[in-house]
Amino acid sequence: MTGELVEITEIRVTLRNEDKLRGFANVTFDNAFVVRGMKIIKGNDGYFVSMPSRKRPDGTHQDVAHPVNREMRETLEKRILEAYEEELKARGGPPPE
Repeated sequence: MTGELVEITEIRVTLRNEDKLRGFANVTFDNAFVVRGMKIIKGNDGYFVSMPSRKRPDGTHQDVAHPVNREMRETLEKRILEAYEEELKARGGPPPE
């Protein structure tokens, strides 16, 4: 499988306005595999995407799905944030603060 690329075929964004949480994203790859529950977070230096995670018994969190290289992480984050901006525009702007 070396060298094969997956295609992001769909991104669905659900807007939220909860402190730093601004939305959720579900991403479909190759019309065949979906990852749900990515979080769109408003951080101190702008927006970023948090991967879906589960809470461990010791209180820490572990990602249940995540990119394995920087290139894929950057591509995924860029596409999700673009979809977030499109959803905001479709809804008439940002949710009320």
